[in-house]
Amino acid sequence: MKYGFGVDLGGTTVKIAYFDETGKMLSKWEIPTRRENGGEKIIPDIADSVNRYRKENNIPDEELLGVGIGVPGAVVKGVVNRCVNLGWGVVPIEEELSKGTGLSVKASNDANVAALGEYWVGGGQGSENVIFITLGTGVGGGIILDGKLLNGTHGAGGELGHMVLNPKETAICGCGKRGCVEQYCSATGIVRLANQRLAKDDVPSALRALEEVTCRDIFDAGKAGDQVALEIMDSYFDYMGQFLGSVCSVIDPEAVVIGGGVSKAGSVLLDGIEPYFHKYVFHAASGVKFALASLGNDAGAYGAFKLVLDAAKQ
Repeated sequence: MKYGFGVDLGGTTVKIAYFDETGKMLSKWEIPTRRENGGEKIIPDIADSVNRYRKENNIPDEELLGVGIGVPGAVVKGVVNRCVNLGWGVVPIEEELSKGTGLSVKASNDANVAALGEYWVGGGQGSENVIFITLGTGVGGGIILDGKLLNGTHGAGGELGHMVLNPKETAICGCGKRGCVEQYCSATGIVRLANQRLAKDDVPSALRALEEVTCRDIFDAGKAGDQVALEIMDSYFDYMGQFLGSVCSVIDPEAVVIGGGVSKAGSVLLDGIEPYFHKYVFHAASGVKFALASLGNDAGAYGAFKLVLDAAKQ
């Protein structure tokens, strides 16, 4: 039996897990992400933590496949090109982490490795072509084609949140452009839609009594039959249908797996999106299965380990 490590590098914490080759997570732990001085301590800290675990558990090197890592930035040929959240510029992460551990290292974008995790043992399990979408503060994603992660030429494969949905939008997206998917389909996006709807007229709604409306408030009010909340949700589902209909018309996946904070709405989210999806998708690509992500915060670690597992098989 072979083993290895999966690392999910975040802006606040680094999640590290130890797996066997069947995908069983044997242990997991976290260390803080020390971003001071341009994040110079991050890679040595990860290497030290991995090495300490190996020593404490008497793990022989010949049993280890290596370390996989997901990073919040684009990765091309083992090199990170600018990670604003970590204070990094150009960092040859595979080379540096390999030097620190003496092990083989494979790296990719964090949303991509989360997609790989969900494809492997999560909501997309059993499908070879999967689109994974995270709906949180922003919109992230990853694309698996024929069982392989689509990285793209510049490491931007699966960067679905910045497709343009509305070129006439006047508000600016965080990326500097206007009308991006993220402005409508993220948790922040649905709150923005809610505030616009509430400002439109004085129709009674439970949402008006709230100091600050959240994504959860909107779905809770909608489930309780609040008409204004239902209108907001309907508008949101329409945007999601346009977005996923366009993506699936190009990729033609077996499954779309949805994770992130918005996915906590559960089946009401999938049921709401589906009719609009069928309205916009090309008919030949309409036979898509929708599923909720099932690995939660562990998806990145699972997918990161899958990177080294796949590399060892090549």
